[in-house]
Amino acid sequence: MTFWSDPDGFLANWLIHLLAGIGIPAGVAQAIGFALGAAILATGSLLFVLFLIWLERKMIGRVQDRLGPNRLGPWGIFQPIADMLKIFTKEYITPAGADKVPYNLAPILTVAAVLMVWAVVPLAITVYGVNLNVGLLYIIAVGSLGEMGILMAGWGSNNKYALLGAFRAAAQLISYEVPMVLSLLIPVMLSGSLNMNQIVMQQDIWYVLYTPLAALIFLITSIAEVGRAPFDLTEAESELVAGFNIEYSGLKFGMFFVADFLHSFTISLLVSVIFLGGWRGPGAETYPLLGFVYLMIKTSLVNSFIIIERASLPRFRIDQMMDFTWKVLTPVILILVVITALLEKTLVMAGALAWVRTGIMFVLNIAILLIADTVVRGHLARRPRPDVRGKERPVARPENFFSQPGSGA
Repeated sequence: MTFWSDPDGFLANWLIHLLAGIGIPAGVAQAIGFALGAAILATGSLLFVLFLIWLERKMIGRVQDRLGPNRLGPWGIFQPIADMLKIFTKEYITPAGADKVPYNLAPILTVAAVLMVWAVVPLAITVYGVNLNVGLLYIIAVGSLGEMGILMAGWGSNNKYALLGAFRAAAQLISYEVPMVLSLLIPVMLSGSLNMNQIVMQQDIWYVLYTPLAALIFLITSIAEVGRAPFDLTEAESELVAGFNIEYSGLKFGMFFVADFLHSFTISLLVSVIFLGGWRGPGAETYPLLGFVYLMIKTSLVNSFIIIERASLPRFRIDQMMDFTWKVLTPVILILVVITALLEKTLVMAGALAWVRTGIMFVLNIAILLIADTVVRGHLARRPRPDVRGKERPVARPENFFSQPGSGA
């Protein structure tokens, strides 16, 4: 075993032998290794947020024809550090009458929900936190902790605006979880496993080519789960208050901020692992570090798309957002899951080659997408515009240009 063929195992064995040399039992040394690996992964993820903040502000600045951060350090790279120091020095404020346990636990739980996802994501063929056989189910489960943190923040703040914001955020997150979970059924059916590394290894042909519509729905619903534009009504800048986090300040508010940026990169990572082949690429199985590079390239491309989409699209109204998930995304993904299951089984029994099945399913996905788009557009065209003039005071108008009221003309 060498560092280049198995860096995770090489470092773990080196640490165990090092600790065993000073009299620490192998079981305790292994536990120390697990704790140290978790600390490195969590700390590295949180520090990586500094770069994500700079990158997003810089890219959005370019999209909107402005410079973005450009004063502190070359290209403004030290601006996130200045923002972090500013947050550290801001005053902690706890509202009078707040329920202190959920109020203080909410930001911690929000960040923890994102960090826990990284535990089962395979960064390379041998580099992962834990090779859990139900990794995808675990990701869905820990994702609900973020919703619990939002509800705790709204309830614990003892503020009616924060509570209403938390209710609206929870409604949005729970609604978009339904099509998101359904879209994950297709990769599970194709790979025959809930293990994240096994899903990657089964992608001789990327699942985004086999089922692009499921990948698109998963990306859209994941963006809505994060609450980023155009789904950012949970804490919209146009609101009178910021939403569920209105009563937070200092580092507690900063933890919500960190969770938002890290969650955005995390969903990009999940899209890459589940639909884009993850770490797979030429030489990735021989040299795991090369697989890590492949994964980061794919994740960066997806994350760049999310950033550009945030800078480009206007915000939805709350009724539009709810209609979109329940009347469009959920029916479409239900139809797609049923058709994929039936057609995949039929093609396999018929002995069709993998690339033939991929081509057929790709065309079918595009057809379902076009049909859904046509149906939605037709529904919007038939729906009458609401008449808001009925509430206005009627104004007497002349029948034509020459006639005047009371003139007898």
